Amino acid sequence: MKILGIESSCDETAAAVVEDGSSLLGNAVATSMALHAQYGGVIPEIAARSHIESIIPVIKEALGQAKCNWQDIDGIAVTYGAGLSGSLLVGVMSARSLAITHKKPLYAVNHVEGHVYANFLTKTSLPGYTLPAEQPKFPLLALIVSGGHSQLVLFRDHFDYTLLGQTHDDAIGEAFDKVAKVLGLPYPGGPSIGAKALEGDPLAYQFPKAKMQEPYDFSFSGIKTAVLRAVQKECGQDHTFPSFKLAELLSEPQKANFAASFQRVAIETVVDKTIKAFQEFLPASVVIAGGVAASPELRRQLSERLPCPITYTDPKLCTDNGAMIATLGCYQAMHKRPLADPYKLAIEPNLSM
Repeated sequence: MKILGIESSCDETAAAVVEDGSSLLGNAVATSMALHAQYGGVIPEIAARSHIESIIPVIKEALGQAKCNWQDIDGIAVTYGAGLSGSLLVGVMSARSLAITHKKPLYAVNHVEGHVYANFLTKTSLPGYTLPAEQPKFPLLALIVSGGHSQLVLFRDHFDYTLLGQTHDDAIGEAFDKVAKVLGLPYPGGPSIGAKALEGDPLAYQFPKAKMQEPYDFSFSGIKTAVLRAVQKECGQDHTFPSFKLAELLSEPQKANFAASFQRVAIETVVDKTIKAFQEFLPASVVIAGGVAASPELRRQLSERLPCPITYTDPKLCTDNGAMIATLGCYQAMHKRPLADPYKLAIEPNLSM
């Protein structure tokens, strides 16, 4: 069973070929990150144009890496939500056209759910990947953390899951981006704050953790505002001072201390909830998924605090990629899930789990 996966929900144009839901045969990604960095965030129109330019070359590259032609491909999986409308349209229309042209079954994939399935890849001959030795077992607790999502999900089996909690405002990755902007650090905020935090004291500042009515829900707007107010105070300014001018008043050691302190508390927030859920539901496995899952600090805290061993997928498979989409597509095929109509499949930008 070989599935071609296509992902274009945000600023990465990606395609991959996965066999039997465990073997990564080909994985190609073209990112427009550099184009967005100068604006401090993703510009939807730029992302969509970049997808149009890159989608066919990326698919050809993934097939080439996998040493496959279209006769070898058993189906096509594509992200149809959640994401940016223009970006999703490029991937979905390309997948629909290819499915019709090559007479292949089409599988519609939820982007957020797909992130979890990157952890099911255990084998590849491609260079530069470090994969888990075995697949996670059910029941499975998944912490999904990215620029657009912060969720805790309990999977009893494939396609049988319960959403335990989610963010009520900013996702954790979004909070990292906004704090990075206050500190004058480059976009994306996660890697830049992580790098700066290595130079700082994580206990230099004490920031609050949100107290939520539901035990597994998240909120990151409060800590984001707390950092802003602390930086303004450190700079001798009040709340009326423009946030984009604060970085000019901070020394590099101050930036490092703010970065380290914010990162510690933000990561502790999601780890605390993950540990609580583990203690309540006693899953056989715990996985992390999404772009923030590449964070060394998140991996360190979880490894230290979980009472069971945890393995992580390669950081390259945490950010958006076609491999996670192809893997979930494999399981849809193997479990005989309903096919998408290649003549009618529509995007769902606000799709949730």
